[in-house]
Amino acid sequence: MLRVLLVEDEENIRETVKLNLEIEGYEVVTADDGRKALKYSQEQHFDVMIVDVMLPEIDGFQIVEQVRLTDRETPIIFLTAKDQAADRIQGLKKGADDYLTKPFVFEELHLRVRRLIERTSKSPDVKPDLFTFGNNKVNFATYEAEGNQGTFTLTKKEAMLLKLLTDREGEVVSRQQILQSVWGYDVYPSTRTIDNFILSFRKYFEEEPKTPVHFLSVRGVGYKFVE
Repeated sequence: MLRVLLVEDEENIRETVKLNLEIEGYEVVTADDGRKALKYSQEQHFDVMIVDVMLPEIDGFQIVEQVRLTDRETPIIFLTAKDQAADRIQGLKKGADDYLTKPFVFEELHLRVRRLIERTSKSPDVKPDLFTFGNNKVNFATYEAEGNQGTFTLTKKEAMLLKLLTDREGEVVSRQQILQSVWGYDVYPSTRTIDNFILSFRKYFEEEPKTPVHFLSVRGVGYKFVE
């Protein structure tokens, strides 16, 4: 049975969509806020996620951004009350595969769900999520990396932080954003922890760790990656 994670804080919409999906033969897990959505997505497998953009505390954009740090495959559909190009573009940039503007009819949502699941199941084997910069290589699927120290294996947190920075190449990522995206919304290590991770990246990948060209500090704000 295909499994759907439905993230929607409006009870009427959530229960109506859940009921209709179940009638169509899906197993549906629901979440009414972002914290639950992130917890379920980390603990369970889903064939598709349907995520409302406007959620309390943690919005849909943040959910998808964090999910995509470790899961590049699960199809995600955004539900949005804003029919604006900027919001659609932002959602797609964060990693969503499709979007649907409220109000909508269930038949259209179901067609989009079916299309994404079929597309995923028919896709050829995905090549490893390999990222290269300079003389360095990182496989985000296996956490294996190649740098100044030869071949080594990143920890999961290292891979998540590196993925976050490289996905936002050239952008400054604040310490707060890093803590929320990599460590989650219930666990907050000290910002010194992030600094130590960046120091490790420089040792791994920079030719001159004391004069980095890839992993740069932006004083008082955070860090950015430059390819």
